[in-house]
Amino acid sequence: MPWNELNLMDNKLLFLADCIRDIMPFSRLCERYGISRKTGYKWLNRYKENQEEGLKELSRRPHSHPFQTPYYVRKKIIDLRTEAYITPGAKKIHEMLIRSYPDVTPPSVTTIHKILNQAGLVKPCRRKHRIPLHKTSLKPSSEPNELWSVDFKGEFKLQTGKYCYPLTLMDDNSRYLLGCEGQTTVGHVSTIKTFKRLFKEHGLPQRIRSDNGAPFASKTVGGLSTLSIWWIRLGIYPERIKPGRPQQNGKHERMHRTLKAAVSTPIATSLNTMQNRFERFKTEYNNERPHEALNQKTPFECYKPSLNQLPKRLPELVYPSYYEVKKIRPSGVFYWKNGQVYVSHLLDGEFVGIVEVKDGIYDVYFSFYRLGCIDLESSKDYWTVKV
Repeated sequence: MPWNELNLMDNKLLFLADCIRDIMPFSRLCERYGISRKTGYKWLNRYKENQEEGLKELSRRPHSHPFQTPYYVRKKIIDLRTEAYITPGAKKIHEMLIRSYPDVTPPSVTTIHKILNQAGLVKPCRRKHRIPLHKTSLKPSSEPNELWSVDFKGEFKLQTGKYCYPLTLMDDNSRYLLGCEGQTTVGHVSTIKTFKRLFKEHGLPQRIRSDNGAPFASKTVGGLSTLSIWWIRLGIYPERIKPGRPQQNGKHERMHRTLKAAVSTPIATSLNTMQNRFERFKTEYNNERPHEALNQKTPFECYKPSLNQLPKRLPELVYPSYYEVKKIRPSGVFYWKNGQVYVSHLLDGEFVGIVEVKDGIYDVYFSFYRLGCIDLESSKDYWTVKV
């Protein structure tokens, strides 16, 4: 049994005093103090050698550390942590060591984490309440350019008092950061201008996933916006997550957290200064930083540009022969069956396709994108497209 921890030294002295006075057999004395005979003899011998000083607890630390990580390796780990623009974790540092020194076996991830912790480079994270995964019909990607994700990473205030709104675009499959552009507004004009440049550089994807905010969506039928209408004309399917479900675009949100940690401080003096930070982040994120989900490869090693190039002119919309095709007027309506159907003023001048799916029920399409349906029973001469 162990000593009474509340008065450990006092118990030792009382035991030795009774032992020296020889008031009872040694085995019974040990039993009285709740210790083994081995422990009793240990303290008796220490007292004989060093008096009361010998009763103090000795350090359990080993005299030598034959398996301790060499100093130059520990220094390299700390340098990788502190010198990188995007702060890497233990797993990424482990992969960086393998790439830098292929002939040397690096320390384990656990050891690297301990070295960083001992150097004061690990900040304790506040435990977060995880949101349960939400089942959704959003399709994952299996190859580059099948799905891109886009979002604005909030706003960064500049020393000039103005704000910078970074538009970020990432390939879902390879995690390749296609663009990180600082804009002065979240309007569709500057956003389309940025997209044109990125489409020329990387080609066109099959789908683009976004949230439901401007300029990606609006409250009009089908959630269309000027930007998403342009995507559809290019053959790109606009895909939106459910409101209040950012985890449906979790890869992009995780990248945003890394971006904010890298570029938010100190406050940038101008938009150009902020854009230089974005470019540096994009280069390191794509080319130097290994990604665990990519088997420790970099996004650059996994991405390839799309073969579908940006056309010089928007292609004409083609509908199946059994569709009725109508042109949208400036007021947002088209004339049909001796009445009017309101769609959206955003589609002014565009053509929509109408196809009957049930008796009195017609689906309305803008290119391949279903806007909603028309129920002839709801009115006699004026209808709205309902989702």
